Amino acid sequence: MFVPKTERIKKLAEKYEKVIKELENIFDKETFVYIDFANVIHWQDKLKWHICIKRLKQLLDSFDTIKGIKIYYGTLENNSNSLEMIDSIKNSGYDLRTKPVKIIKKSIDVSSIDMGSPALLKNFIKKSFLTKLKIETIKAINKDLRELNKNNIFYIEDEKCNFDVEIGIDMLLDGEDGAINNFILWSGGSDFAFPVKDLLVRNKKVLLFTIARMAGPELMETGVRVFDVRKIRDFICWTREISILL
Repeated sequence: MFVPKTERIKKLAEKYEKVIKELENIFDKETFVYIDFANVIHWQDKLKWHICIKRLKQLLDSFDTIKGIKIYYGTLENNSNSLEMIDSIKNSGYDLRTKPVKIIKKSIDVSSIDMGSPALLKNFIKKSFLTKLKIETIKAINKDLRELNKNNIFYIEDEKCNFDVEIGIDMLLDGEDGAINNFILWSGGSDFAFPVKDLLVRNKKVLLFTIARMAGPELMETGVRVFDVRKIRDFICWTREISILL
């Protein structure tokens, strides 16, 4: 049953009756939601609008069949923006799963390699693509890297914090509970193909909330249904980005 948590959601629901009806059909039984938030954040580049974590929670809380909302997001220690996001997630009432973000240093030191060599680039570019590059392109990239080296820049920092294993395990364990038969995954990574397929085989209802045609091919081969999050933009975007007048 849909009971809007805020006056704004109520007004939007009146304008988007079909979307609310579709969501009611999706959340037609006791439901758990799993949000791979680091993945979701990257959708914003394609969406051209921002997902508000607070408004998303308010929308989900408007459906009384949703019994749990787990969100997975890494903590970048000593980073104010990361810590503020963690606080916002907690204050919004999510069931937060977090762990420290790993900072991995990757060398860009080309001082000892030939300018035409792809030896360093292969650490950043897939071989299937690297072999298609012209030697002039490789030399140009190495030249730029050498300029960075001259300015004492010899490595870049890459952040890593993957929750695929944790999310997959949580979904499978929750699937053992006979009370939960509806699983909503906010992600599109192919690594979720196994838990999704396992739940479907057990006659559980599984849906992906993602951007249409962005889910991994292995995931789509499971036959899982997809709900395009663009349908609920005005419910979950930043307030100033709502596309209609209320």
